[in-house]
Amino acid sequence: MQYDVVFYGEKALLINFKNEISPEVHQHVKMCYFYLKSLKLNGIEALIPAYNSLTVVFNIDKIERKTLKVLLENIPFEKETKIATSSKTVKIPVCYDVSLGIDLKEVSLKLNLSISKIIELHASKPYLVYMLGFAPGFMYLGGLDKRLHIPRKKTPRLKIHAGAVGLADQQTGVYPLETPGGWQIIGQTPLSLFNPKQPSLVEMGNFVQFVPITLREFHQIQQKCK
Repeated sequence: MQYDVVFYGEKALLINFKNEISPEVHQHVKMCYFYLKSLKLNGIEALIPAYNSLTVVFNIDKIERKTLKVLLENIPFEKETKIATSSKTVKIPVCYDVSLGIDLKEVSLKLNLSISKIIELHASKPYLVYMLGFAPGFMYLGGLDKRLHIPRKKTPRLKIHAGAVGLADQQTGVYPLETPGGWQIIGQTPLSLFNPKQPSLVEMGNFVQFVPITLREFHQIQQKCK
């Protein structure tokens, strides 16, 4: 397996895999992440996966930069497949009512698809969670149907409600917190996807399956989650 390891500032190293977004490259990132996590090396402070790279943040007082670089350049990937990784599917209910999917009508017009077709396509298959970022618990999902590809909004909103489900270019995702954003909002989940006192509902390497629900079901689940 070919990959590069480069210094990324004074306290980090970057492991670069093939420059593409694909399940195959993701598998390399995932394997590397879980392997290094299993070593529990003294001095590694964080492992940050991305689409085709892994950032290793370390404490220079606990581990020498060159020593760590040599270790990362010699990861035994042929043995690494035995490391336990997570590939569970997390089902997330989504209400696609236009009162919550505030861009749904506009998306329908721009894509020349009916709202029912958009919902059907969006909830038709599970999505691979490539990474979490931007905001705590924000999922970067792969596998969006090409018919749903749509640019971000030219002017981002100052406030997107937590749980909003959106589209942006070739991606779909869920806003875990109230935050500014420019994604095209097509629905909302009543679930809380981020709680600082609990583990994230979804992690890198999982799959997410969106399940359509009615507006009534949305409010019922929302009440139970409070």
